[in-house]
Amino acid sequence: MATDDSVDEEQVEHDELNDGQIGEPADAVEEKPAPVVDEVLLASVDLARTALLEITPAATIGEVVGSIADEDHVLSLHFESKLPGYPGWHWTVTLSRIDESSVPTVLEIEMLPGESALIAPDWVPWSERLAEYTLAQELAEATTADDEDEESDEDALDDEDSDEDDDDHDLDDGLDLDNGIDIDDHVTDDDELEAAAEAGESGAAADDSDEDESDDDYDEDPHAEGPWSGR
Repeated sequence: MATDDSVDEEQVEHDELNDGQIGEPADAVEEKPAPVVDEVLLASVDLARTALLEITPAATIGEVVGSIADEDHVLSLHFESKLPGYPGWHWTVTLSRIDESSVPTVLEIEMLPGESALIAPDWVPWSERLAEYTLAQELAEATTADDEDEESDEDALDDEDSDEDDDDHDLDDGLDLDNGIDIDDHVTDDDELEAAAEAGESGAAADDSDEDESDDDYDEDPHAEGPWSGR
């Protein structure tokens, strides 16, 4: 049998559900305040430089170019890098101390790129690089195919124009009466041939007339000497 206390607890849970108080997201975490710059760490330039001299020559270490407060009592000092081949990079020494009464200590030393540093591009997975390469190849092949089609069309048009020019040239040859022939000479030759033909016909007619007259002479002179005279 349920007690009065359990009934009251169930009633409270039911009321909270109805009010929408249960299941609501927790309040957003408040933003953490910016860390306070530790002035003691900021002034520990000699300590940071001494730490750098353990890993690199003094000639490669430049002046302090900046600092960043990572946490309260944790600060990174940036030195210009004069190391050949690393323009724009910074030597970084991170210092810290436990509290206001502690002495600074070195946490880590590293070289980090600055805003003007030359760095390698972001790494891209092989699968993505292969996909980009394949797409570039397909685009190149499509472009080449389009260029070949355009060249083929241009060649076909050139061939058609050439054929039309040849046909026009042949037609001009068929109509060109002056192509190696002197029309006046040709006409003169035809006239001369016709005149010669007429002259020949006239000469033949004259010869026939002379022969006829000769035959008549023989017929008219029966006493003329000859093999038929009987002498």
